[in-house]
Amino acid sequence: MASYILRRLVGSALVMLAVATLVFFMIRLVPGDPIAAMLADSGSPEAREAMIRKLGLDQPLIVQFWKWFTNMLQGDLGASIYGNNQPVTTIILEALPRTLSLAFLSFVIALVIAIPAGILSATRKNSATDNAVSLFAFLGLSMPDFWLAILLIIVFAANLQWLPAIGYEPLSAGFWPWFSHLILPSIAIGTGFSAIIARMIRSSMLEVMQADYMRTAASKGLTVRVQMLRHAFPNALIPVVTVIGIAFALLISGAVVVENVFAIKGLGRVLIQGIQNRDYPVVQGAVLVVSAFFVLSNLAVDLLYAVIDPRIRYS
Repeated sequence: MASYILRRLVGSALVMLAVATLVFFMIRLVPGDPIAAMLADSGSPEAREAMIRKLGLDQPLIVQFWKWFTNMLQGDLGASIYGNNQPVTTIILEALPRTLSLAFLSFVIALVIAIPAGILSATRKNSATDNAVSLFAFLGLSMPDFWLAILLIIVFAANLQWLPAIGYEPLSAGFWPWFSHLILPSIAIGTGFSAIIARMIRSSMLEVMQADYMRTAASKGLTVRVQMLRHAFPNALIPVVTVIGIAFALLISGAVVVENVFAIKGLGRVLIQGIQNRDYPVVQGAVLVVSAFFVLSNLAVDLLYAVIDPRIRYS
């Protein structure tokens, strides 16, 4: 197991290096000029040339890449070229707790809804409960998260005034301020993912329920609850965990629209603003962080396989 983890970590590092190389060159293919975005109409040709030299954009592209790449390996992601030249690391560290908090709460909500819904749907196939879960999954998958976010704001923030409509409060300010600002966007994001996970649990459990050991469990007189929770559900987790791992990684990067609706300056919003401003260092740093979460999520899922199914061994 240790050798497998070491190999995966080395492979993950190589993937991250490849991502860093690709994002550096691909962001420069995006139409637009960062200097024009910074100076707008007030910049003279002399000011433009001075700004280009200051940012090192007059150097050959390969030289720019080598400088950025070597600094990145030392933990320096550069400084934003838009605004007050704030370090990219500082920008990401300010945004990351907000995105992680939103992703974590959305993930919990998705699991709380999906696990019982998926199990009930599988154990009561073709019943009213199964049809209700299928309808919920259909609505959850087809309903845009920004539309649900606006609807939640209208109902719970504007009309009932139970919860704040926008903003973010850190956990250090207290649990309720943190929770009250995140519950609505978390519901908006987690609903769609809960539909995906619930459908995966249902299909995986229906397949497991046809196995010989399930018929043996039934012949021993075990209750349906014991059959489902102790035998069917644990053995149906392998494909479900795969989907859950992908879902969590997507939550880190996929909450851009909802973050904008609720005015939460998370990692997704930072990335979009960086692209709009042609802020190369910010985009490069944000993409690297998002890629790291995808790589680590895949590694965690692979390791969980051995925990869930003792027959799986890595060598």
